[in-house]
Amino acid sequence: MASLAMAGDRGVTPTEIRLGASVVLSGPLGPQTLEFGEGSRLYFDAVNAAGGVHGRKIVYTTLDDGFDVKRAVENTRKLINEQGVFMIYNNTGTAQTGAILPLAEESRTIIFGPVTGATAFRNKVNPYLFHVRASYADEARRIVSQLQNTGISRVAVLYQDDGLGKTLLTELQQAAATAKISFTAELKLDPKAPDYAGAAAATESAQPQAVLLGVAGDTMTNFIKATWQTSLRPVFYGFSIANVDLIRRDLKEQARGIVLAQIMPPLRNTTIPVVAEYHRALREKNPSAVPSAFQLEGFVHAKLLVEGLRRAGRNLSTTSFTKAMEDAGEISFGRFAARYSPSSHNGSSYVELAIVDNTGQLRY
Repeated sequence: MASLAMAGDRGVTPTEIRLGASVVLSGPLGPQTLEFGEGSRLYFDAVNAAGGVHGRKIVYTTLDDGFDVKRAVENTRKLINEQGVFMIYNNTGTAQTGAILPLAEESRTIIFGPVTGATAFRNKVNPYLFHVRASYADEARRIVSQLQNTGISRVAVLYQDDGLGKTLLTELQQAAATAKISFTAELKLDPKAPDYAGAAAATESAQPQAVLLGVAGDTMTNFIKATWQTSLRPVFYGFSIANVDLIRRDLKEQARGIVLAQIMPPLRNTTIPVVAEYHRALREKNPSAVPSAFQLEGFVHAKLLVEGLRRAGRNLSTTSFTKAMEDAGEISFGRFAARYSPSSHNGSSYVELAIVDNTGQLRY
């Protein structure tokens, strides 16, 4: 028991709080994951420059797993056992999070803010898992509600045939069942050997008015390009994992009209306190830097984590952090709010829909 208690509290020294994560730094999802890290480090750097958290500086280490589950487990084991991190912060992936949970539980190491919206992790409280972002179920319900409000009845789903895509498909199916609507077609795409032309042709055959995309990275943009080569002109809906910067770059004027669920406040609405704070920190670091929605998400994750670390007090431990978060109730940064209690570690349920305009920007 003594060794287990100590295991969960490693990584806290008189001068440091060590955080780590296995993340996707290479492959199609690499660019947006790098942005998450940039946003987090932007906030951590500001906190460290102001003296840290109760005198301790935050040190954040990330290891690339290329979205491979086995590598994610190996990386996480290394971070916990060899590098002695206090917490796994902002790791990437649904299957990856499920695979590393046993390591976290065994070592009493908290996983905070994983980049996954899977409902399975939220149905029951895990004492070592704290979410920040809204769930994929929240996003799916918002998308399906929009379809109902606009009277769209012929709807197809295109999903990537892996853990992420299947999770998004399940969430859409459940939201549709609750709303008593059915999909015209459910089509899958192998992300490792994608046949975009074939998927586009199959989608054209279904003649949907809207296509819901359970995909991420350039899989999304390549499929949309292929669809535009057919006669079909549907409205495309995507989840928050879609990278609007990549969409703007790859699709240019063809990006107009794509609807994306967003789980963070509007990037350019600086009347929202946390958004204004992000812009200010970014300008101070680099006046010519371009704001990024994924950076903002990383920034919000980091700000919420630091709030918990501060509330945990000077005698930081897994136990004191957990109690601080569970006692927190609602933590609000203006329009974005997360809620924690002993019966829920689910964080935020904030979801809005935004449409890509003719300049490639999101309009809410």
